[in-house]
Amino acid sequence: MAGIHITDIESAINWWRERRPSPDGISACAEVRALAEVYALMVYYRESECEEEGMPERAKAAWLAWYDSTPDAPCIAICSTSQGDELCKGCGRTFDEVQNWPVLTPAEKRQTWRRITLDGTAWRFNRYAERALESSAGTPPHVEPR
Repeated sequence: MAGIHITDIESAINWWRERRPSPDGISACAEVRALAEVYALMVYYRESECEEEGMPERAKAAWLAWYDSTPDAPCIAICSTSQGDELCKGCGRTFDEVQNWPVLTPAEKRQTWRRITLDGTAWRFNRYAERALESSAGTPPHVEPR
């Protein structure tokens, strides 16, 4: 199984804090408390990832709710793996990641997202960044007339 990176736990905590803010500035909603427990243990033990299968159910449910709010695939509809490239120029995924995307777990997908984001060389992060944003938002990409 794949590990969930600490930055994803942070993002999920902040996502929940925006949706269910503290009524008194001190207390946190149940989802934040569940994720914060995992986060604190990761910091204490200096771990950058926690195992998807080892997460407490409440924390995993809170993380999955955040995950469902993120774009699923990094695809920007410019797939060079279909032309024989091992690494897609459009999204940065490997041929195997593109082919197996539907069966990857949420943590495996987030690992891929993290890798391609840190690498930042795929077209989704430069020339076609606007197209990637439109694609992530679920709107059809804007095509300029020639």
